[in-house]
Amino acid sequence: MLRIILGASGAALAAGLAALNLSPVGQIYLPSATGIVAKQMCSLTWVSGLDPDQAREMYLDPLLGDAGSVIGYTMDEDNREVSASLLGMFWTQRAVWRDGLGCTLVHGGHGFDPDLTVPVAHDFMPMELDTAHRDTWFDREALDAAVLGAFDDASQDSRNTLGVAILHQGRLVAEHYAPGASRETRFHGWSMTKSVITTLAGTMVQDGLLDIRAQGDIPALAAVGDPQLADITIESLLRMTGGLAIAELNNGMDPNSQMLFTQWDMPHFAATRERLHAPGEHWQYMSGNTILASDTMQRRLGDTLPEQIAALRARIYEPLGIYSAIMEPGENGTFQGSSYMYATAQDWARLGQLYLDDGVVNGERLLPEDWYDIVAEPTPGSGGGYGMGFWLPTEATGLPEETIMMSGFQGQWGYVMPEQDLVIVRFGATIGVSSRSGRLAREVVEALRPPAPAEAPATATGGDEPL
Repeated sequence: MLRIILGASGAALAAGLAALNLSPVGQIYLPSATGIVAKQMCSLTWVSGLDPDQAREMYLDPLLGDAGSVIGYTMDEDNREVSASLLGMFWTQRAVWRDGLGCTLVHGGHGFDPDLTVPVAHDFMPMELDTAHRDTWFDREALDAAVLGAFDDASQDSRNTLGVAILHQGRLVAEHYAPGASRETRFHGWSMTKSVITTLAGTMVQDGLLDIRAQGDIPALAAVGDPQLADITIESLLRMTGGLAIAELNNGMDPNSQMLFTQWDMPHFAATRERLHAPGEHWQYMSGNTILASDTMQRRLGDTLPEQIAALRARIYEPLGIYSAIMEPGENGTFQGSSYMYATAQDWARLGQLYLDDGVVNGERLLPEDWYDIVAEPTPGSGGGYGMGFWLPTEATGLPEETIMMSGFQGQWGYVMPEQDLVIVRFGATIGVSSRSGRLAREVVEALRPPAPAEAPATATGGDEPL
């Protein structure tokens, strides 16, 4: 009898697991949960350089909630791999670190080369605090209060702010980091990466390598063979008006979660989604749009992933003095240009400074003269809140009208303010509470003051001749 009962129980369990595995929960939610644990623990440990326990506690536990108690992971320090699974045996996902390429979820091979490396050729070049410039242009007490106020008051909240850096006229005037982080920490920008891809588009337009309004120019869409998709352009994708069903809800069950954590060919997944609207007709923020755009541009940077990484570095990073940046690829080698760039706070700020400098670095024009106007032009349907790869301030934000903003999941923010000549970046692991980054930006603007006028030279009087 016991054998019959155990057999029946085992059969029921197997049937239940099979049914669960075929359901959306088993197909999307659970592999997304184990996928984000494996991917983030790998990247936050070996790309960002954070302590694994701190990374788990700050970035993942608040995100996973009760599910976190049944999702475990193992870290292979020698091979720099992380495996995560449910109850130690189900829905296992594996992330692999490679030098210069960061971490990649590996679902089943598909030509993935674990030995490929593209090492960064230069160490991070930190800017030093320009105290003279700061004290000339800012109320130092107010500036310090704004920066320190961006970090946690343990008695009130847990915003988990990890780093803030501020540039004024291209000079570092403030930075601060939480325990466990530093100016050397590569912070995960999440969707701030979309602004990097938009910047890459600008450099390619400047060099005549890309027409963002050309139709029939998206290889992943062309491969689908549907002529209705030919009218989707790079600009419509970067403006989030591509019209495909790639909804981004951040609930672990949406197409975006499925794309990021279960697919080995993300551009193909995005390209094969149902068409819901004509391009430009409907605005909806969806990372799959940027994946299609970044895949298109990447193919024009070279024939191999090392060539493409080298070209990305030469086009954007190196001219700006950015040497910490890591753009992580997916399993098939495609840049995850929607979500997966890591860089120090200062290097993220350097990217914003390019826009304040009108796209010119050391006398060389990297971006077209009208590129700022293009990215800052509100996209119809966005309520005035989104341009092209950058967010825009609405009246409710209280920020200067000309501001453009990089923004990412869990409270990553970069503010570019041309009138004030300011770049402000904030990084952290914020879930369930406001990061209050907008208040930080407003308070920094309020701390800015014009320098005192220089004393006029003494005027000669009487019969004295001027010297």
